[in-house]
Amino acid sequence: MCIRVMESDCRIPMSCLRPRILALHALFWGLVSLRVFGAALLGDEKAAVAGTKAMSAPCWQMEEFVVAKECSACEGFHSSIPACSQTGFVETINCTKSNREEFKSCRSAKMEEHLFWKFEGTMLALTVVFAIVVVVRQRSLDRQASDKVRRQIECI
Repeated sequence: MCIRVMESDCRIPMSCLRPRILALHALFWGLVSLRVFGAALLGDEKAAVAGTKAMSAPCWQMEEFVVAKECSACEGFHSSIPACSQTGFVETINCTKSNREEFKSCRSAKMEEHLFWKFEGTMLALTVVFAIVVVVRQRSLDRQASDKVRRQIECI
């Protein structure tokens, strides 16, 4: 039995137009847009709250400072400091006008290098995975094309 199909292969498959699939797509994109708009709204609220907290801001945000101790890992008593919870590294700051000593969260070169290589490794792994997916998909499409040509030749 010969079936000749004249329609293009570039069309959206009918399986993608089923109500269940369309509902899942709508749900997914609804959640994505809710996340984006929610983050924008929270950003506006945080900006408004930041204006009210200007009086309790650390001295290094309002005046000039000198770094007394370079960026180092939080150890011992430093781990109880709120600045340590952000990055795990802290530097000691001396404010010039108020003459106060405070701690400021910082990013160390060692941590940045570790994050860089972690990112590079992830990208390399993804490259390998998607290269394999492309090869498998190409072989599948080649097989389908050869089957289609074989069926067309059998019909002659």
